Amino acid sequence: MGLNDTPSANRVHIGFFGCRNAGKSSLVNAVTGQSLAVVSDVAGTTTDPVYKSMELLPLGPVVIVDTPGIDDAGSLGELRVAKTRQVLSKVDVAVLVVDATADMPQADRELLDLFHEKNINHIIAYNKSDASQELMAKCGLTDETGSSIWVSAEKGYGIHELKELIGKLTTTDTMTKMLVGDLLSPGDVVVLVIPIDSAAPKGRLILPQQQVIRDVLEAGAISVVCRDMELADTLERFGSQVSMVITDSQAFGKVMKIVPEDIYMTSFSILMARFKGQLQMAVLGAHVLDELRDEGGIEIMAKIGATENDRSESESSKSESVGSVTGKEAVDTKRNIPRVLIAEGCTHHRQCDDIGTVKLPGWIRNYTGLEPEFTFVSGTEFPDDLTGYDLIIHCGGCMLNEREMKNRQQMAQQQGVPMTNYGTAIAHMNGILERSLRVFNGIYDN
Repeated sequence: MGLNDTPSANRVHIGFFGCRNAGKSSLVNAVTGQSLAVVSDVAGTTTDPVYKSMELLPLGPVVIVDTPGIDDAGSLGELRVAKTRQVLSKVDVAVLVVDATADMPQADRELLDLFHEKNINHIIAYNKSDASQELMAKCGLTDETGSSIWVSAEKGYGIHELKELIGKLTTTDTMTKMLVGDLLSPGDVVVLVIPIDSAAPKGRLILPQQQVIRDVLEAGAISVVCRDMELADTLERFGSQVSMVITDSQAFGKVMKIVPEDIYMTSFSILMARFKGQLQMAVLGAHVLDELRDEGGIEIMAKIGATENDRSESESSKSESVGSVTGKEAVDTKRNIPRVLIAEGCTHHRQCDDIGTVKLPGWIRNYTGLEPEFTFVSGTEFPDDLTGYDLIIHCGGCMLNEREMKNRQQMAQQQGVPMTNYGTAIAHMNGILERSLRVFNGIYDN
């Protein structure tokens, strides 16, 4: 996918599920009009989920996901099934492919239960309906609920009708929500502060920066881009025309000293948290940093030593005390050392001053006066069991679609673990969270 394409996170995700040899891959190829998936008569040909970003008429930009058979067997089969279930956290529409020539197996019925449990819009596609005249007569037809359709991937019967049916279920909030455009008026000048350091990708801007620029343009406003070192001169040049400054969260400490109080100021990460529906939870989660410092700090420092010399001597005892508390017990028991999960939605080469693994832990240590135990995950590797953590700090989630971000939020809420995001936590530690949220009309007070 090129820089001019719709980001994967903003595309509708359509997953094809079902048992081995039901014809999932054949149906994917028929729907997309491409040889996207490998097709074979051998059961279990698809061994891992296959993702393909494409334009699919009449739906527009989508991600098609072909999954392994849900009834796969053996130890490898169990891993494939686990991967298939993982896909459920990110699909907007699920197509359950069922062999029309046989009774629906129990594995498919369990999948339907999961669709209902996770509130996933879904369709049952009865494939191989060309096997008999009776079934062929049904091709392209839906049942009275409109949730089942008879098709033939091999003959191409009912494929157009299936695509139309998928299209009716694919509207998501991401299609209508804006990052910042709804906060702007035509002609507003927005200054974007984008530091160019060793962590900045060569020759391009990161996705949130690109998306904000596009959003500003669509609002009829004017974006002015500069580095933090040119911010003061930029503000002086444009003066009262500037209505908002949006900064990379890492530069909050510098930017907050330069931007006048009468100009709105926020960050790309905070805008992304709002876009993903995470901001309210992120604001609450950021205040847990105060609890670690103010409530847990005295007890923790007493345990591990009040001086730097004492800290170094207690490293082994710290790891032992953390290891002895797991699962639900971690929520109910006062630990000697707080545990913080730092999660990123993408995978990238780590720099020596990486924000997630270096800068953010350093800021947290300085703010709390503690030495928390940090766990780092990226990409799809988000733990199912979160109960051993005192706080989750997530990136903006620009590479994750809306459903996957909401799924992670729900997991944290259900397990009673507070969750915030990079920009919100950094703003709070700089003492400017309330100011960073002022542009959102009272969300901080709420």
